[in-house]
Amino acid sequence: MKVVVLVGGVGGARFLVGLKALLGAEAGHEVVAVVNTGDDVWMHGLRITPDLDTCMYTLGGGIDAERGWGRQDESWTVKEELAAYGAEPTWFGLGDRDMATHLVRTRMLRAGYPLSAVVEALCVRWQPGVTLLPMSDDRVETHVVVEQDGERKAIHFQEWWVRHRAELPAKSFASVGADTATPGPGVLDAIETADAVVLAPSNPVVSVGTILGVPGVRDALRKTEAGVVGLSPIIGGKPLRGMADACLTAIGVETTAEAVGRHYGSRKCSEDGVLDGWLVHTGDRADVEGVAVRAVPLLMSDVDATAAMAAAALDLAGVDLG
Repeated sequence: MKVVVLVGGVGGARFLVGLKALLGAEAGHEVVAVVNTGDDVWMHGLRITPDLDTCMYTLGGGIDAERGWGRQDESWTVKEELAAYGAEPTWFGLGDRDMATHLVRTRMLRAGYPLSAVVEALCVRWQPGVTLLPMSDDRVETHVVVEQDGERKAIHFQEWWVRHRAELPAKSFASVGADTATPGPGVLDAIETADAVVLAPSNPVVSVGTILGVPGVRDALRKTEAGVVGLSPIIGGKPLRGMADACLTAIGVETTAEAVGRHYGSRKCSEDGVLDGWLVHTGDRADVEGVAVRAVPLLMSDVDATAAMAAAALDLAGVDLG
């Protein structure tokens, strides 16, 4: 059985851990994660891929579990030295252990390797047990249009998210480079041959939404014979982590499970919708035309709870786990 999951960073990575635990190590099960790269950025001459690294470290056992990102047992000597030199940006911290990953990645990219090949090479060390595919090998970066000091301008998503904590009201988002990007190697084939496709409870605007913005991905989801099921990242009208509410507000979508489900849309009843099923948290309600909606616990409190979420998603997608 092949399960394809569209994921962002922390929430998506934790969902993959639960899915991996559910399916176990039995032969014949394959999990493919199509990972957002719109958050990627150049910092201090290094190419940083936050969501890919978070998935790789989390699945490989190297994540700082308390923060949900970066390496465990991290130190910050280089960050402190850069700050002492006044090297900008000082608001984005690169840990010493984490920096080794960025150095290897940047060296390979500058040698001409595509991002997908770099990810494959890095995963040899971490053995995530899940195939991690960048949504595209092309450079796609999410920028945020904000108004600051009376001036409207576009800033990189990382500056808005990390430096400003999404407190600058976003006017809109732009996926720079998305129009001419192509899906990464293996992405369309994975979706086409999947037994189930899952939209993880990641940010629906700047994570899953960015993946859907790569030409060809949305069409592949609409054409696949697999059931496509999403899990709501909104519980009780609030995101459990991150600032998805600020992102949804910017695109005119309410911060509710129902509104996000309608934003994704139905494969049956809309021209560009991608869902067959939609999971919302127990106690939440959603009426999404043409989409089967179920309410189940969606708190990823531990691996068992997350595995149960994954089981509910696969069941709604029509997969028999036996």
